[in-house]
Amino acid sequence: MITVSNLSVQFGKRVLFNDVNLKFTNGNIYGIIGANGAGKSTFLRTICGDLDPTTGTIALGPGERLSVLSQDHFKWDGFTVMDTVMMGHSVLWDIMKQREELYSKEDFTDEDGMRVSELEEKFAELDGWNAESDAAALLSGLGISEDKHYTLVGELSGKEKVRVMLAQALYGNPDNLLLDEPTNDLDMETVTWLENYLANYENTVLVVSHDRHFLDSVCTHTVDIDFGKINMFAGNYSFWYESSQLALRQQQNQKAKAEEKKKELEEFIRRFSANVAKSKQTTSRKKMLDKLNVDEIKPSSRKYPGIIFNPEREPGNQILEVSGLSKSTEDGVVLFNDVNFNVEKGDKIVFISKNPRAMTAFFEILNGNMKPDAGHFNWGVTITTAYLPVDNTDYFNTDLNLVDWLGQHGEGNEVFMKGYLGRMLFSGEEVLKKVSVLSGGEKMRCMIARMQLRNANCLILDTPTNHLDLESIQAFNNNLKTYKGNVLFSSHDHEFIQTVANRVIELTPNGIIDKMMEYDEYISSDHIKELRAKMYGE
Repeated sequence: MITVSNLSVQFGKRVLFNDVNLKFTNGNIYGIIGANGAGKSTFLRTICGDLDPTTGTIALGPGERLSVLSQDHFKWDGFTVMDTVMMGHSVLWDIMKQREELYSKEDFTDEDGMRVSELEEKFAELDGWNAESDAAALLSGLGISEDKHYTLVGELSGKEKVRVMLAQALYGNPDNLLLDEPTNDLDMETVTWLENYLANYENTVLVVSHDRHFLDSVCTHTVDIDFGKINMFAGNYSFWYESSQLALRQQQNQKAKAEEKKKELEEFIRRFSANVAKSKQTTSRKKMLDKLNVDEIKPSSRKYPGIIFNPEREPGNQILEVSGLSKSTEDGVVLFNDVNFNVEKGDKIVFISKNPRAMTAFFEILNGNMKPDAGHFNWGVTITTAYLPVDNTDYFNTDLNLVDWLGQHGEGNEVFMKGYLGRMLFSGEEVLKKVSVLSGGEKMRCMIARMQLRNANCLILDTPTNHLDLESIQAFNNNLKTYKGNVLFSSHDHEFIQTVANRVIELTPNGIIDKMMEYDEYISSDHIKELRAKMYGE
């Protein structure tokens, strides 16, 4: 349990939030949301003691332990993977080290014997005899193979280190768990494992994430940082989003009578309560929603970018024909082989693979930036494409400002370009900033604006949600669902895939798996699992 009392955090004249009074209780998972810069990570840092609040206090339950997902991936480079995970339970780790030191003494005294006896009792209470096996189970569940459990963390790849840090945070069943972007660099299978792990977690969890499906799957409550305040709502992210949008529409419709507003909100709550995602908390969550006061639902101050793709012409019957495409890396790793398929009108295809380099290579080939090892492809004569690459670095190696940069990629005067930038939330003097100093999220919004200028009828998107905040992801997602052209894309965002794609193509070293079905059906099908194992030679 975590109790926050009269908390405020202020940097100079800027107040992030003030007068925060909240209680986070066992058995619940709280999703912390807010616009970029609202203070989500700052709130977690304050709770774990890394940052002193301007006013107020934070208290844990008596004798409770707090665990935090480490963001320093180099701190543990000199330790083995196994030791790094077990160090996540500092009390147990300290007892283990003391035991080792005493047992290694040559002049073992009676006093040492009494001390060892005390340590052994504590060691047993903390389930120390299963310490290594518990750590190994966490590592394996997170995709770290057994042959790496006793290697140095410094020898792992960046993505493997992320998994080790996550295992460290989860280790020892902490009473209170703080997770800042826990799904970053995790593949879909590992994210699903984490969702299932947290769904059965009995203690208190606070999580910051841009992964909407993850938030919806695990969260019992949403904690919104907005208007300089922090408010808690029963329900997951989707409930918060839909209810805040409903409240915004009602606010804009000043003619609506109060009773009609209340009736509409109550009906919305009833529908959402009846359709809560399955989890162990379903019953309690439904009760909380039933008790929700409609006056608590307020419009958000968030600004959503205007992402609108309008094809200039309708695509003809021939979209794209791919025949015999193959590609390997310079060191001989087969990314995909003998790829054959046709894209039909209305197809919105997600491309997946166990090797993420496969999708990037495939998209680069389709855009003429890379040569295949074998095979060819043909675009239909009516097709115009717009490409969002995973790496946009080369586009911003220039001293141009935003207006002039965007002007390179479309026709129109300065006022027209400023209008496009305004839709992407660049306003006032911001449009005169040099593009070379933009943040990752700002660069992505520029790239999306560039794509919109093309009025293409086929979009090619390589992990389009990278660096975007929840508001931009939601706006992007909403438009693609109704987009009239074709979409070829890859993504780590489960919700993005599930709501956009109507076809799944998996690129493997031994051909492709091509299914006209929703993503959730694809990943849950036993037949597909058997087929995937065969295609990857497992």
